[in-house]
Amino acid sequence: MVLINCDMGEGFGIWKLGDDPGIMPSIHIANVACGFHGSDFNHMRATVRLAKAHGVKVGAHPSLPDLQGFGRREMKIGREELANCLIYQIGALKGFLDAEGMSLNHIKPHGSLYGMAARQPEIAEAICDAADVFRVPILGMVGTLHASIYPARGHGFIAEFYADLDYSDEGTVIITREHPPLDPHAAARRCVRAVREGLVTSVGGHEIEVGTDTICVHSDTPGAEVLARVLSETLRAEGIVPPASH
Repeated sequence: MVLINCDMGEGFGIWKLGDDPGIMPSIHIANVACGFHGSDFNHMRATVRLAKAHGVKVGAHPSLPDLQGFGRREMKIGREELANCLIYQIGALKGFLDAEGMSLNHIKPHGSLYGMAARQPEIAEAICDAADVFRVPILGMVGTLHASIYPARGHGFIAEFYADLDYSDEGTVIITREHPPLDPHAAARRCVRAVREGLVTSVGGHEIEVGTDTICVHSDTPGAEVLARVLSETLRAEGIVPPASH
């Protein structure tokens, strides 16, 4: 069965981003921001508690240290420094999970870090260096270094498909600073095809092979709560996802 995931908990201080309460009932796993692209200690605690109330499993969503750029700008960073940066973030979230009697379910790198790890071995290895500490699976994309380096390092690999991002002709997702609105029903149909056929049409019209152990919705996509609900209803009707656990 396919699980729906969402990147969330990405507000900061008094600023809120996305409708986490509206999205949470429609998903199975939450990727909670760890403070370096969004979130802070209060938002992390609140998001963990919200996930617990809905029976949603929680994974860490660590980023490059780029709060102003929301983690969607690339930077040069060495392997050891990046590993330390990730251990710091994941450890913070794990503290809040421990406080709520929950387990860390997975790790999903955020934004440009995710894209860099898809094609830069040193970045993918640094993610594994951090994951060595926590021993949980890592979300990533088939056809990239995620799918080769993570398993080679002994980590579980969860293949991810994006409901609300376009795919390049090279098979990578196109990461933008802001996500545009989209038709939730069209997005759901694209996800059904990805699951059934293992394919998505790229921006250039090519057929790209994809993996769909889990399907992602971004909380900052306009109307994300509607997209998550429509996606959940459509995939449940198709027998693709299990019922929500709440």
